[in-house]
Amino acid sequence: MSSTPFTHTDLRSARGADGPPRRVREQARDVVALMAFSATVSVGVALALLVLSRLG
Repeated sequence: MSSTPFTHTDLRSARGADGPPRRVREQARDVVALMAFSATVSVGVALALLVLSRLG
């Protein structure tokens, strides 16, 4: 845990560009999208390595 004090700039980082603070549901949706993208990329890289190892 950080020992720096909480400031208003920390609160602004949780907001959109000019909008209200983001809801937990919106943040969770972003996390799920990032996890799905990461899983897709991981499977793609694994398949590419498998194909390359079979060819070589």
